[in-house]
Amino acid sequence: MQNRLFIEKAFLNGEFITFERTFSVVNPATGQAIGQLPDLTVENCREFIDVAHESWTSWRTTSIAERASILNRLFQLIEQHREELAQIMTLESGKPIQESRIEVAYANSFVEWFAEEAKRSYGQTIPTQDGKSRLQTIKQGVGPVAAITPWNFPLAMLTRKVAPALAAGCSVVLKPASQTPFTAIAFAKLSQEAGLPDGVFNLITSKDSKGIGEELATNEKIRKISFTGSTEVGRTLMQQASSTIKRISLELGGNAPFMVFKDANIDEAVKGAIAGKFRNAGQTCVAVNRFYIQAQVYDQFKDKLTAAVSQLKVGPGIEEDSQVGPLINQSGLEKVERHVQDAVNKGAQIEIGGQRINGLFYQPTVLSNVSRHASISFEETFGPICALFKFEHEEEAIQLANATPFGLAAYFYSQDVQQCFRVAEALEAGMVGINTGMVSNAAAPFGGVKQSGLGREGATQGLDEYLEVKYLNFGG
Repeated sequence: MQNRLFIEKAFLNGEFITFERTFSVVNPATGQAIGQLPDLTVENCREFIDVAHESWTSWRTTSIAERASILNRLFQLIEQHREELAQIMTLESGKPIQESRIEVAYANSFVEWFAEEAKRSYGQTIPTQDGKSRLQTIKQGVGPVAAITPWNFPLAMLTRKVAPALAAGCSVVLKPASQTPFTAIAFAKLSQEAGLPDGVFNLITSKDSKGIGEELATNEKIRKISFTGSTEVGRTLMQQASSTIKRISLELGGNAPFMVFKDANIDEAVKGAIAGKFRNAGQTCVAVNRFYIQAQVYDQFKDKLTAAVSQLKVGPGIEEDSQVGPLINQSGLEKVERHVQDAVNKGAQIEIGGQRINGLFYQPTVLSNVSRHASISFEETFGPICALFKFEHEEEAIQLANATPFGLAAYFYSQDVQQCFRVAEALEAGMVGINTGMVSNAAAPFGGVKQSGLGREGATQGLDEYLEVKYLNFGG
């Protein structure tokens, strides 16, 4: 493709590198390869780690003002190349181009945020009882960081990890998902142009996610690992990282409930449902998975949601009017089909959709009267499916919403202020959207509870994840 940011190479110590063995990256909308990338090995990964460890010794002593200046230049470069980045993202992920443009802006908000937040990594002066000692704390970067990012948000998940790491004075080895690595490589190019010193940010490409992940998790030179992906992989990385007692951040699977109470604004709830469900064809960790609708408004919500879903335009992401793109791969499509068939077998009705279109495209679907025993009620679907369940009273809704080992995001609609506080405080989730279907913001902490992960990204807490607190005691 004619895009100077589209580079078919990995990035090590300030240079773009090749390798004798390669793998293909496929556009899920067409099934055609868009490029080839080095299929690097675990042995190569050790070299990447060594480079990051060596560069950290100088980057950690670089002034906060200089680090912030580089991040600000990077922010400007991403802004200038928003369209090129969006085009690459859509080609490799399949998401609609309008969504890709929004993601670039969202991703860049983390670069801007942490460029400023770096200046506020404050320590403390602590009073003493004897009046003789002087006690202080300072914050310092944890050290070389390994970041492993998923395919569904190839730039936003990167900047949420890399921007605070760089701001804190940490060097980075990034392993992007093999399905969507080109957006990350474009970021590497722009970071180089922003003046980031060689070796501070390195990007390894490989199909051996298991082997590379284990090396990053167990290598003693890596002081922290940050991972976004499935709970199963996160559990494995956590076990592996324990061998070297390294810091770890995990943003894992979700099973988000979306509750509509009887006094909700139904039209607004439908808008929130569309936003919370169909972004990236439902392939987001905070996507709504279970719709719980109070009996008094169940039919009204169902009918209005079905009408709204019928208006969604399905098509290749590169088309300007596309709203729902393809699923990422065949296994993702088969899981959606399996969940829909299981729900129908257990009594659900298909209000709209329910069929594969062609290739990896699936019709936006609304299922009504879904059984609480259906797989879709307890497994994350990752597809454009709305599964509607009925509830009678508030306590039942909260119990159903919390009946999952996951706790990333939850959403509900109500115009009763007291109910809003009660429900928000009772939900077992790291993030709660109240009368909105969107929760992500660079200024707010992103993360879950229970088996949805550890730690937070974004906000002040997102910088603290990459900092150690050091206590200083001045005697005499």
